[in-house]
Amino acid sequence: MPTKKVSPITLFFRKNFKRLEATLFFLKSILNNRQFIYLSCVLVGISSALAVIVLKTFSHSVFRFANYIDGILHLPYSNSILPIAGILLTAFVIKKFLDGSIEKGTSQIMIAVAKKSGIMPRKQMYAQIITSSLTVGMGGSAGLESPITITGAAFGSNYAQKYRLSYKDRTLLLACGVAAGIAAAFNAPIAGVLFAIEVILADMSVTAFIPIMISAATGALVTNVLLKEDILLSFHQQLSFDYHNIPYYIIIGIFAGLVSVYHARTFRKVEHFFDRYKNKTYKKAIVGASALAILIFFFPTLFGEGYESIKALSNGNPEKLLENTLLNPFKDNEWVLVLFVGATMMIKVFATGLTLGSGGNGGNFAPSLFVGSYLGFFVAKLFNLIGLSHNLPISNFTIVGMAGVLSGLFHAPLTAIFLIAEITGGYALMVPLLIVSSISFAITKKMEIHSMDIKNLADKGQVFTSDKDKNILSSIELSKHIRNDFRTITAHAKLEDVIELLSTTKQTIFPVLNENEELLGIVDFDKIRNIVFKPFQIKYTALSDVILKTEAIICYDEIMETVMDKFDSNHTDILLVLKDKKYLGYLSKIEVLESYREKLKDMRIE
Repeated sequence: MPTKKVSPITLFFRKNFKRLEATLFFLKSILNNRQFIYLSCVLVGISSALAVIVLKTFSHSVFRFANYIDGILHLPYSNSILPIAGILLTAFVIKKFLDGSIEKGTSQIMIAVAKKSGIMPRKQMYAQIITSSLTVGMGGSAGLESPITITGAAFGSNYAQKYRLSYKDRTLLLACGVAAGIAAAFNAPIAGVLFAIEVILADMSVTAFIPIMISAATGALVTNVLLKEDILLSFHQQLSFDYHNIPYYIIIGIFAGLVSVYHARTFRKVEHFFDRYKNKTYKKAIVGASALAILIFFFPTLFGEGYESIKALSNGNPEKLLENTLLNPFKDNEWVLVLFVGATMMIKVFATGLTLGSGGNGGNFAPSLFVGSYLGFFVAKLFNLIGLSHNLPISNFTIVGMAGVLSGLFHAPLTAIFLIAEITGGYALMVPLLIVSSISFAITKKMEIHSMDIKNLADKGQVFTSDKDKNILSSIELSKHIRNDFRTITAHAKLEDVIELLSTTKQTIFPVLNENEELLGIVDFDKIRNIVFKPFQIKYTALSDVILKTEAIICYDEIMETVMDKFDSNHTDILLVLKDKKYLGYLSKIEVLESYREKLKDMRIE
């Protein structure tokens, strides 16, 4: 049988990759653990930055191509067609090459940290790059930052697994990949560090900052060298803060909080709409992509990430938003422009929900910046037009609006503040950034306890990254602690049989089951102690007379947090476990607490 011929390029890469692996294993053997971690976080940072370069370059190239075609046609035909092709291609790749599913959103990183010991699937190192490139690169109205962070986290996790690092180091390198991804995507290393700490890792020691900072700096440096600046979201205009505008910044903070809540809740509704197409991959893609195409036809700035339109708003060229649209003849009319911006701001959530709900891949990070910038422009421009103020700096409001919505949606005010401060090239707007971000965060935190990325998970009780105790409890698998060495009693047994069991076992509680293995109740030795040593009463007492109903039961799929609540509320150390009403075994509080203590030792990242 002829062997498959391998190309010289493939052989070259394989050979050099093996050499690199051998070198790293050698370095691991001669370096101490801390030194190897520092080396590793640099390599993870480089890998994450290269992923950013691939994604951003592809996305920007397609955007420029679409604009070129629009300039010829003078109508957004290509902007409407490309997203349909992109979402269909994404659905095809996921179904044919990625086992029919792909994890979306930074919540998957949180699950890996809280429940999977920092282990992420190997396919996440390439699956996010391919699918998000097709979706967002071809015009899907979502962001690349979420796929970037998942890719970076997967690089860190799989690198740690490859070189047999501990759980602590694996989770640390996962966070390094996240920080490097954000830092590279925005050329904002401080924001990358804060995002990793604020969103991904809620509990960590000060010493963990150093590797994360090294990775973030590495990621930002690589994109500085290799990526064209116009691809990144950055601003160079001179910004200044006038304290007389503080009341207006307070107003924009309130609006940002309310818009964040609207965005989060509407997005969930749009995504849930597609649940009816759960097993109809291509039908779902066509329905969602077609609806998205209609929105983009009327609102072309919904195409792709939307960073170009953010730059146009902040740089004082908002009329560009109406070019190649049906409203192009009115681009000099300020009221038409304001209404267009306001409508686009409210519709963006539908475009993003359609993109992701129909099977595309992307995130809500870029949409939050998009909505925030449009909100800031809309409020400032409207106030100027109606005479509430005549000189509000529209660029300032456009920029701080981004921080407000980002803070509100992701519950990450520090990340929002320093991200916007870094991409604007200075800290002149630090005071308004603090005001807007904190107000928006306070409002959304009051109305939405959890950020939009983990809302669905939190509702199921699967992960709570802001609470270490809940994190540890959620990582304990109930099924691994179910014991079935209890002796049980059938419903037809006699009380004498129970007394005989008491003499041969240390059990004090006996589950009573019917012929279908369903739990009828329990016999508690402490409750029948007064008749155990009275043969006459034993002989003439039916088993049914001593069977007790019990609330000390749990279902097989209950989360560990509610399990611990039931231990406390029933004042017991034993809970009986049922599945479809059938008895499976029991759970010991002592064993669960021992498992908790062991995981608590391992989960401290240093």
